[in-house]
Amino acid sequence: MKNRYLHEIAKFGAGAVAADFIAIWWFWTNYSLAPVSFMGVAITPDILLPKLIFDAALFIILVHYGWHIGKTPVLRERTYLLVAGGVFGAVAIAHLVRVFTGADLMVFGWDFPVWLSWIGTAAAAYLSYMSFHLSARR
Repeated sequence: MKNRYLHEIAKFGAGAVAADFIAIWWFWTNYSLAPVSFMGVAITPDILLPKLIFDAALFIILVHYGWHIGKTPVLRERTYLLVAGGVFGAVAIAHLVRVFTGADLMVFGWDFPVWLSWIGTAAAAYLSYMSFHLSARR
């Protein structure tokens, strides 16, 4: 059996995601508990529904992989490189938009400086270029 340990980790992860889903569902049904701050993040009833949807999708993926339901399609290397190049290109464009608009970016109360987006733009653009370059050579 290939990747036996990864399948076992996926099964464990599916259980953890199911527990998180139940906890979020309980929290969502008790609106009197919100808003709550947890590790610097304000949890409000507005963000609970997307979290439930994300947990449900992640649970389905982990169950599919952990218990071998169906056959996982094989992804060709060229397709993978094209998708990765597109994602890195989108990230590079997002960083450029932030640089030119001067938008603020805060994570856990820390304000990211704009010069960090220049580094992010360069790194993402390079990775995008290399992904497209390698996919063209395949």
